[in-house]
Amino acid sequence: VQLVESGGGLVQPGGSLTLSCAASGFTFSKSLMTWSRQTSENERDLVALISSNGDYINYLDSVRGRFTISRDNAKNTVYLQMNKLTPEDTAVYFCGAPAFSSWGQGTKVTVSS
Repeated sequence: VQLVESGGGLVQPGGSLTLSCAASGFTFSKSLMTWSRQTSENERDLVALISSNGDYINYLDSVRGRFTISRDNAKNTVYLQMNKLTPEDTAVYFCGAPAFSSWGQGTKVTVSS
């Protein structure tokens, strides 16, 4: 199982970023996928999850309405569109495939002016 995140970076408050996670080594189209984040204080939260066919989605309350998780099973990729970013969203974001206890290496998102 391999998960490779990309798309992180520095963004101003109120800005947007889209994270991508390319998956391989398992049947992506049958797997629930997640995005989690870990802050510098080592707090780790499940940010969003999406079922294998996308018909079930859920979000951390603090990002609901600002973040959108989606997937493209043809491309074995899961996305996290992040809008109206705040400094509190600063963290390393990880893509996860819980069925395989696997997570990527993470991509850092810094929200700062």
